Amino acid sequence: MHGSLDHLKIEVDMLAPGGERIVGKSPPLDVIARGIVFGEGPVWDARNRQLFFTDIIGDTIWKWKPGGKQEAVLRPSVKANGLCLDLENRLVVAGWGGRTVFRFEKDGSRQTLAERWDGKKLNSPNDIVVKSDGSIWFTDPPGGLLNVGMVGDDLQRYLDNQPVFRISPDGKAMTIVTDDFVYPNGLCFSPDEKLLYVNCSRERLIRVYDVKAGGSLGKGRLFYQYTGPERGVPDGIKCDVEGNVYCTAPGGIWVHDLSGKVLARVKTPGHHATNIAWGDDDWRSLYITLIGSVVRTRLNIAGVPSR
Repeated sequence: MHGSLDHLKIEVDMLAPGGERIVGKSPPLDVIARGIVFGEGPVWDARNRQLFFTDIIGDTIWKWKPGGKQEAVLRPSVKANGLCLDLENRLVVAGWGGRTVFRFEKDGSRQTLAERWDGKKLNSPNDIVVKSDGSIWFTDPPGGLLNVGMVGDDLQRYLDNQPVFRISPDGKAMTIVTDDFVYPNGLCFSPDEKLLYVNCSRERLIRVYDVKAGGSLGKGRLFYQYTGPERGVPDGIKCDVEGNVYCTAPGGIWVHDLSGKVLARVKTPGHHATNIAWGDDDWRSLYITLIGSVVRTRLNIAGVPSR
């Protein structure tokens, strides 16, 4: 299966007017890592020109530099899932199986940022982003208590809901910004951070929220709902600098304009895509984690840089 990646290419289908300007007709494909059981959580570290990503079932946080080989950062990783970088370029981790959010300090030690809500253990932190004010936002569905090969030691569920949480910039306060999801998964901000997109794997939809001063959200609106028989669910989500929304979803990576209209779908090789991250010096490379591998393609519009 992994060897066949050499002969595959990324295909573009469902191309609407305006889509080709963004994705081109035949995006290239580079295989970054093979033998990844369940790739997730990619984030590009521009300062050190390297990519971090996780293998949930492989229980490892990896880093990779162009021209080099992947190197383990943390193994076992408590089945780590989503990753992001904070304002000080420290790696922040959604600790899926371990039911925590934690951060790598400059000295290599790890600091727990969140593990309980209202005295009860979190579900299983999934995806995570940092806003420009330093606040940390993460989704907390219960999948890390259920999915074979991805679970930690304690499988008991303590929360009655599936929240999206916000940790204040000083780290002292945590709030629920919304809990109107069955299974919240990926999340990202628009380029100006006035909108927050959150997708739901179970209902196969994306909702969008107005972000208010002080860190609360307005009422959610349906942005797009996926239908169709292909494998894959809404998972990773990112915006480009124009505000177009890219989401790993059934059959590949879907590109939406600001109204939700589908501009293109980028079909990924082999198994379905789980997450995406912009990277490289011009932020026009799209790194894609898959079941089995991590690949890279190039698009025509730059993505919103990670911190």
